[in-house]
Amino acid sequence: MGSTGFLRWLLLLSLFLVGCKHTTAFGDTRTTATQQYKNAYATMMYMGTPRDYEFYIATRVLLKSLNTLKVEADLVVIASIDVPLRWIRALEEEDGAKWSCSMLTTSSSKKTDELFQCGRFCAVFINPCIFHTGLFVLQPSMKVFKDMVHELEIGRENPDGADQGFISGYFPDLLDQPMFHPPPNGTKLDGTYRLPLGYQMDASYYYLRLRWSIPCGPNSVITFPGAPWLKPWYWWSWPVLPLGIQWHEQRRQTLGYAAEMPLAFIQSVIYLGIIAMARLARPNLSKLCYRRSDKSITILQNSLKLVALWCIFAAYILPVFIIPHTIHPLLGWTLYLLGAFAFSSIAINAFLLPMLPVLVPWLGIFGVLLVMAFPWYPDGVIRALTVFGYAFCSAPILWVSIAKIMTGLQLSLEREAFLPRLVESLPPSVFNKLY
Repeated sequence: MGSTGFLRWLLLLSLFLVGCKHTTAFGDTRTTATQQYKNAYATMMYMGTPRDYEFYIATRVLLKSLNTLKVEADLVVIASIDVPLRWIRALEEEDGAKWSCSMLTTSSSKKTDELFQCGRFCAVFINPCIFHTGLFVLQPSMKVFKDMVHELEIGRENPDGADQGFISGYFPDLLDQPMFHPPPNGTKLDGTYRLPLGYQMDASYYYLRLRWSIPCGPNSVITFPGAPWLKPWYWWSWPVLPLGIQWHEQRRQTLGYAAEMPLAFIQSVIYLGIIAMARLARPNLSKLCYRRSDKSITILQNSLKLVALWCIFAAYILPVFIIPHTIHPLLGWTLYLLGAFAFSSIAINAFLLPMLPVLVPWLGIFGVLLVMAFPWYPDGVIRALTVFGYAFCSAPILWVSIAKIMTGLQLSLEREAFLPRLVESLPPSVFNKLY
């Protein structure tokens, strides 16, 4: 989130603070329903990134999970004006949200209503010096909000230009505050407190041992603050990151995959059709050009080799971009393997290549998926070493397969499978008649 995104975030926060009872997410002046609870799980949603739909899905899974846990608090979503109306309606009517919002990188495993007993501000330190803003407890205060705006106007130093840097700088003394322990009688505390690490468990803690081993505090909330393209809702994140399948299991039980299934079915039919048509059209696809001279044939042969290699490379890359990104990993990887096989069959039959060398990467990808998904590793280090060992042993096989592809291409070219002597059917030139 850059400085523009942070200002938008602050604007949304201000709307939540001053207009929560009288203004909708779109700025209408109609009155909302009376709040059932005095506390709320709040998050936000705004548009403007290539992954808006993915974040929308993540938000809905979070809200449905909280509904399933029967939390004793309102579910509040702070939405910018450009969020699609159909998304707003789904969040309100199907997910029970009062507004429109999202804890985009966080998922709950049990409800955490005891956090409402915390004070004016509470957060979790994910390293010895900095607390993380993926989850924090905030008591709405117009005084605090106006002071934050003033700090922005006078140019308070912000290390990252985003909410993380600003909020951690605004509450610099949180590290010296006492640890939060919920009073057993339900009393609400005052002031600021540090939250135990269990309220903000970084998923990387799990990957090291392939199990949770956080003794301090309730292990309630998991966060995924890593690389943006390895968030758990993407199908390719599993089995690269083992927790992805658990996130999708939560989605399967709450939201489902009705939005992605029609496109997945259509792609499956198309891939099967490509495999059949490529095989039937093999004799016709081989007649690409005709022979001119020894110099031109050499250039043409080299060009065809390059085209063939690019076609094989594209066969393994293209399916990643056209498969619905938020589909279940098992279905996503099945579609990927089917799509890669279908596009590879085009290259095999168009360039008359041997099938096995072209499909060696396909077999290698399938193998590495099995290695990564193996469920009985003692810890993450052994898992990583096993994957590395598999890749090291597979590299010579991949190299041999590339050599066989080049040899097969050369043989096909020398047999003139691509270059029929169409020139022989043409009338002889004047020079040849004289000769």
